[in-house]
Amino acid sequence: MSQVKTQPRETDYSPEAPFGQEYGPALMGPFAPVLEESVLDDLEVEGEIPSDLNGVYLRNGPNPRFPPQGRYHPFDGDGMIHAAHFENGRVVYRNRWIRTAGLVEEERAGKATFWGIRETLKGRSDKRLKDGANTDVIGHGGIALASWYMSGDIYKLDPVTLETLGTAPYAQGLGGGFSAHSKVDESTGELMFFDYWNESPYMSYGVVSANGQVKNHVPIQLPGARLPHDMAITSNYSILHDLPLLHEEKALAAGRHKLEFHPEMSTRFGVIPRYGDSDSIRWFEFSPCFLYHTVNAWEEGDEVVMVGCRYMPARTASGDIDSKRTARDIAELKMNARLWRWRMNMKTGQCKEEPIDDRYNVEFPSFRAERIGQKTRYAYLVDHNPEMLHWTGIRKFDTDTGQLLGAFSDGHAHSWYSEPWFAPAGRGSAEDDGYVVVFRWDQANREQQLQVFDARDINPGPIARVKMPVRVPSGFHACWINHERIADIRSA
Repeated sequence: MSQVKTQPRETDYSPEAPFGQEYGPALMGPFAPVLEESVLDDLEVEGEIPSDLNGVYLRNGPNPRFPPQGRYHPFDGDGMIHAAHFENGRVVYRNRWIRTAGLVEEERAGKATFWGIRETLKGRSDKRLKDGANTDVIGHGGIALASWYMSGDIYKLDPVTLETLGTAPYAQGLGGGFSAHSKVDESTGELMFFDYWNESPYMSYGVVSANGQVKNHVPIQLPGARLPHDMAITSNYSILHDLPLLHEEKALAAGRHKLEFHPEMSTRFGVIPRYGDSDSIRWFEFSPCFLYHTVNAWEEGDEVVMVGCRYMPARTASGDIDSKRTARDIAELKMNARLWRWRMNMKTGQCKEEPIDDRYNVEFPSFRAERIGQKTRYAYLVDHNPEMLHWTGIRKFDTDTGQLLGAFSDGHAHSWYSEPWFAPAGRGSAEDDGYVVVFRWDQANREQQLQVFDARDINPGPIARVKMPVRVPSGFHACWINHERIADIRSA
């Protein structure tokens, strides 16, 4: 096995707490940052990597380069991409920091120069929070795009080398930002995105062509400042979210980041034609909830259907929504979600919502992304321990019937999985004809694996276990970019 390390370890380096235990559990154990950038090939494989699995699995997440100033939250960390590049039955692992403007500034200073979201009254006034581009990663136009959950710059990356290629100017004007969870229509190559900020109109929506040209960018008027997290698309529409999660007004006025959940307010979804103007959006009201992540959306006649993971508000002993605990759980990334379906009739204005499955706490979904915006049946999700970012296994659901089609966990309580992603096989075109790729850390035995499942049946466990001598810290979102899409940009 060959291994290249580009960041030497300090002599007092501890993989369990590289900055010291005084920084707390969010920077220890499965969350501890890695301080090296590596390239690893000739890795030991138990089983066999399929020869028709060709492309790259990318996983984004927080990985602070320097010890933080004050209290730390995972959204503060510098973005680092972990990649598994598959080609003809072989795999190469790489990890690399996203070279954001904030990281470059701190590297020049040799220390952290920003305060995090728990400390926003302190320090500088020019830019209170560092845009770490640490939340999401998608493929568009043959390259990877990394983004931040609070709307910032969009960073372009080479999907193989992980070199940062600069920023994309997609969201100039209006709010000037680009939120995590934009969507790419793989049939047209178009990218749909949203932005949100704390002044009227509070949101914008845009469309970028396959070659990077902004085709539409319009303001979306909301009743006030909101904290949306995701969106969805169909073949003809985009679905924007207005959720009852708000800033606490006094804290916001003082420059602090504090959340409030308002159970007296409805959850609203706005359906806008893909190239629509501000006035063309139609709003539909549903029961109050938060929504971190959608699965997919599509059209059925006059109806727009969206499937997602509904965050279940905390309840008091009397059964009422506990607004304070709900806001605190959301802020601390403690999730209690169920697979859910929302229907919106564009002709009659009627709407309906219903649980798809009310048994399992599942989140961070993926599906066959080639079919985004079209009706899909299968979804792959993490089995979510309510503890922050602790995913103990993966599950496969039939989102038509709610049937649990498969589940797997290695060791359960001491397993920490990453977001699983569907990778289509070279053969066939059935919706679940492919593989599920995921990183898995064994906290009890201090073992890191990259696991590959047959997406048609995940119950038997991985068909390939790639053993890795480096750890992948617990993090956020992933994506898959097919080999031919990477080749498109490299041959341009």
